[in-house]
Amino acid sequence: MVTGASGYIGGRLVPELLDAGYRVRCLVRTPQKLRDHPWAGRVEVVQGDVTDAGSVAAAMAGVDVAYYLVHALGAGRGFERTDRQAAQVFGDQARGVGVGRLIYLGGLTPAGVPERELSPHLRSRAEVGRILLGSGVPTAVLRAAVIIGSGSASFEMLRYLTERLPVMVTPRWVRTRIQPIAVRDVLRVLVGCAGLPSDVSRTFDIGGPEVLTYLDMMHRYAAVAGLPRRLIMPVPVLTPGLSSQWVGLVTPVPASIARPLTESLRHEVVCRERDIERYVPSPPGHPVGFDRAVALALRRVRDAQVDTRWSSASVPGAPSGPLPTDPEWAGGSLYTDVRERHADVAPDALWDVVESIGGENGWYSFPLAWAVRGWLDRLVGGVGLRRGRRDARRLRVGDSLDFWRVEEIERGRLLRLRAEMRLPGLAWLEMRVDEERAGGARYRQRALFHPHGLLGQLYWWSVSPFHAVVFGGMARNIVRAAERTRKRGTGPRPGGATSGPTPAAHDSPVPADRRRPPAGS
Repeated sequence: MVTGASGYIGGRLVPELLDAGYRVRCLVRTPQKLRDHPWAGRVEVVQGDVTDAGSVAAAMAGVDVAYYLVHALGAGRGFERTDRQAAQVFGDQARGVGVGRLIYLGGLTPAGVPERELSPHLRSRAEVGRILLGSGVPTAVLRAAVIIGSGSASFEMLRYLTERLPVMVTPRWVRTRIQPIAVRDVLRVLVGCAGLPSDVSRTFDIGGPEVLTYLDMMHRYAAVAGLPRRLIMPVPVLTPGLSSQWVGLVTPVPASIARPLTESLRHEVVCRERDIERYVPSPPGHPVGFDRAVALALRRVRDAQVDTRWSSASVPGAPSGPLPTDPEWAGGSLYTDVRERHADVAPDALWDVVESIGGENGWYSFPLAWAVRGWLDRLVGGVGLRRGRRDARRLRVGDSLDFWRVEEIERGRLLRLRAEMRLPGLAWLEMRVDEERAGGARYRQRALFHPHGLLGQLYWWSVSPFHAVVFGGMARNIVRAAERTRKRGTGPRPGGATSGPTPAAHDSPVPADRRRPPAGS
């Protein structure tokens, strides 16, 4: 059984386990999030939550090995208590139903540093490991530092800092020694641990072959990416809090997630033992070195083959209720902005434009307004507009899309997005494509908002005067983009009618061969 299958590591581990011959069951809060994964039809999906003992016990029935890959990173105050309670429930239920082994991926802690001096994130990870080890079920706790792989939060932070800032003033932690590890080695060891002997119950440090500083990592990333050497000047005045805000402004990783990552870099995190090699020996070419791990990750990004991203997991505290289907919703007011337009193209041509919306492809209207809304969201601690897309052309349920999340997709017909920006209410954006009897297609667009209290009401009426420009322009430009595509006889050009310049990396279609390479990077 795998928990966290909709997250970054879990979503990559499941196909590796399947390829290794295991039968896999996934415990998820929202089963729909797994529906569009290429491996969804090969697993059993059970709805539940790791904090609910009943659903955990039911999901563990008949399970030999259970992976614990969930945590409350970025969940705000109380996340340590939530992690503690969830781990206790998981361990108790595993012992109660006779699970043979638990496997947990935690964080590498520094040697000789009292636990009270660790960052709350690392302290909580260590506590979860202890709880699972004390459950009475044989447990393998794997401790890793920075994970290098396409779409990981650590890799995205490194990538954007290095690419966007040729000259930067940095905190002192850039000189801290770190032992990064490639995500494919993490997955390889996670799969291998399923076959550990029953008398093995302990922690294992896992890492790559090199110990580097973050400064080294930025310089070497630049070299692998073909960038000029970066000028980096560490200074002593940037605290973890200031660092996280700085990272949040420069990279797609919001400050709420950047802070625990940067705090974890205050102390040296280097493997103190390599005992895992006795049980899961490394094949030739492994563990993967830093430069190769970066090259593999960049190739995945450029080929649009990023299986999962750090943003695959739900944002803590984000609205999760589905769109109400009753127009006279009992929950209160439901404001709508509806736009319709005829498109002189086939429905599939219009759909191609709809499904490619967002990220570097743009939102087809008033780019400055979207950018300002994203910056405002960042300022109040939201995710902002820069999370982008996992894939430049294809979406699936659960994907993050800038400050939206895909709630529903009926390919060729319907795309529904749920807002995850900070709002005094709940919001959705729905785009629908229908075939017209007389020829062509009909584009239907609905923005919906359910306000919370007076502040929500004031918010809707304050922004509604701009809807004609933002939502009206969006509907008009999506249709125009599809019609222009038909005239050119090519695929939809990212960026839409008014979204600004398009990066060269997106000028050509994504390669047709989307088969997953082994042990993805």
